[in-house]
Amino acid sequence: MTNSLDFSGLGISPEILAILGRLHFTVPTPIQHQSIPAGIAGKDIIGIAQTGTGKTLAFSIPIVERLRLSKGRGLILLPTRELAMQVNEAFLKIGRPFGITTAVVIGGESMYHQKNALRLQPNIIVSTPGRLLDHLQQRTVTLDDIEILVLDEADRMFDMGFAPQLHQILRVLPRDRQTLLYSATMPTAIVNIATSHMKLPVRVEVAPSGTTVENVEQEIIIVSKELKTALLEAVLRESPGTVLVFCRTKRGATKICRDLSKRGHQVAEIHANLSQRQRKMAMEGFRRGRSRILIATDIASRGIDVTHIETVVNYDLPDNAEDYVHRIGRTGRAGRQGKAISFATPDQKRDIRDIERLIQKTLKIVSRHPQSQPNFPVPVGGPSRFTRHFGGRRRRGRVAYRTR
Repeated sequence: MTNSLDFSGLGISPEILAILGRLHFTVPTPIQHQSIPAGIAGKDIIGIAQTGTGKTLAFSIPIVERLRLSKGRGLILLPTRELAMQVNEAFLKIGRPFGITTAVVIGGESMYHQKNALRLQPNIIVSTPGRLLDHLQQRTVTLDDIEILVLDEADRMFDMGFAPQLHQILRVLPRDRQTLLYSATMPTAIVNIATSHMKLPVRVEVAPSGTTVENVEQEIIIVSKELKTALLEAVLRESPGTVLVFCRTKRGATKICRDLSKRGHQVAEIHANLSQRQRKMAMEGFRRGRSRILIATDIASRGIDVTHIETVVNYDLPDNAEDYVHRIGRTGRAGRQGKAISFATPDQKRDIRDIERLIQKTLKIVSRHPQSQPNFPVPVGGPSRFTRHFGGRRRRGRVAYRTR
C-alpha cells in the first residue's frame, strides 16, 4: 500500500525524491498520489481532476523516471502558450539534473529558433497542437520515437477547436506508447480518444467532472450591463488582494484595463491580441506583484499558475459552463481560501442554471445595485431565488435589504 503522507511510498527513485525535497514538495495531492505509481509502471491513465490540483507534477515525475533510463522521448500537448511554458519550467526543475532536455514549440515564437531546438533532438517536446502540426508539415520534427504522450487539459483543446490537429498528430505517433490524458471534464470527444488511442487506461478521478474548488466562496451578482464597470470598481475596493478579472472579448479586456489604469489601479491585461513578449511581461508582473489586477480573456482560464490569487471576478459569464470551472479554479489554490464573484445580467438565467447543473451546486445569488459610494444593498438571510431576480412569481414576499 502506498503512503499517502509523502512521496516516498509512490515508487519514485531516491534521486527524484531528493529533488522534490529541495523544491519543498513534501505531501502529494490526491491526483499525484493516485497517478504517479501507475504512470511509473507504464500504464495509460485518464486523470479527471479540477484545475489547480497538481496535475503537472502527476505526469512530469513518471516521464522523468522513465526517460532518464531509456532512449525514447516524450510529447506534451497543451491548449495555450502560457500553460506550455509553465509545464516546461516544471520539467526543467525535475529533469535537468538528469540531463533531460526540452523544446517548447508554440505559436507566437520564432519558427527558426524552434527548428534549431528540434534539430537537437530534445528528450521532451512541449507544444500546442497547431504549431506542432506546422512543424510536421514542414518536416522539421519527427515523432516516430515518442514513447510517452501527455494530453493535458484535453477538454480545453477540444473547446478551442484543436480536434482536427490532435487527430492528425495521433495518426503519426507510434501505437506502442504510453498515453496520459488529463482533463477537468469528460466530454464525449475525450471518451472517443480513450477508446481509440489508449490501452486499458487506468481511470483516476479525484473529484467528479465539473467539481469546483471546495475552499472557494462563489457568488453571482445580478447587474445590468451598463452598471458593470461601477460594480467592478466597488468590488475592487472591497478586495484588497490580488484580483483576476475575466471578460469575454479582447476589446473588452483592453477597455477595462485602460479604465482601471486611469483610476489609479495597478493593472495589466492578457489576451490573444498581445505579442508573446507582452503576455509574458503581463504574467510576470502579476506573479511578482507589480500588478495587483490582471484583466484576461479565457486564454488565461487554464494558463495561469499563480497560487496567491485571492479573488476571481467574472465580469462576463463564460460562453460555456466548463470555462466557469476553470476560471474560478485560479483562486483557492494550494489550500488557500479564495472568492469568485460573477456578474450576470437579468437575461442570463439559463447560463447560471447550466453552471449549477455542471457543478451540482446551487450558487449564492445576490442583487446589488451600484451607487456612488462603495456600499451596496445586499439581501438579508443568504442567497435569493432565481424568481426574485428574473421576474418570476414571488411567493415569499419582498426581499429585505441591508447595507454592507
